[in-house]
Amino acid sequence: SMIEDHGIAPDISHYNCMVDLLGRWGHLVEAENFVNKMPVEADAVVWIALLGACRIHGNVELGRRVHERIIKLEPGNTSAYVLLSNIYAAVGRWDKVAQLRKEMKDAGVKKQPGCTWIEVNGKVHRFIVADRSHPQRNEIRAELKRLTKLMKEAGYVPDLSFVLHDMGDEQKEDALCDHSEKLAIGFGLINTPPGTCLFIRKNLRVCGDCHNAT
Repeated sequence: SMIEDHGIAPDISHYNCMVDLLGRWGHLVEAENFVNKMPVEADAVVWIALLGACRIHGNVELGRRVHERIIKLEPGNTSAYVLLSNIYAAVGRWDKVAQLRKEMKDAGVKKQPGCTWIEVNGKVHRFIVADRSHPQRNEIRAELKRLTKLMKEAGYVPDLSFVLHDMGDEQKEDALCDHSEKLAIGFGLINTPPGTCLFIRKNLRVCGDCHNAT
């Protein structure tokens, strides 16, 4: 219909959007079939979109297959390892998580740490996951704990599947407060007047729990 109605020939970016849409709505089999029938060869970006959908919906088997396709195209693709590791972690397959980490190490693939920036009073502050370097770290953590309590009262439920370590639920919940975007927001809240709009930037995609919390 793009060609007939608008005279626009779809390119790889349009196909990527379709895969992303189908995947996010849970139509994973349809998304995979769509990729396999595309008139152009799917690149790693298209397969990453499908792997991300497998992460959202917890499809381990399809995620494994898609991971293999990505690695054949780009052996050093960090996202392929990280997303599959997330899928395994969400279902408690810590043996598979450890195996993937070993494969990454052996292949020389390094995960880029999540990093978030926020500007307050003309100064840019940078936070990484589990950051303990900021001079206001104790005040930030206290603010995040206060907010978490209020959010729970309003119906927020921490999504522990986004903690990629084998630990107890209480420790996982605490680890979620260590995500860089939450640290940046906590810093912004304690250093600006109530009602101030906070703008943050992150180098990676915001995790599902941080998206729900914010």
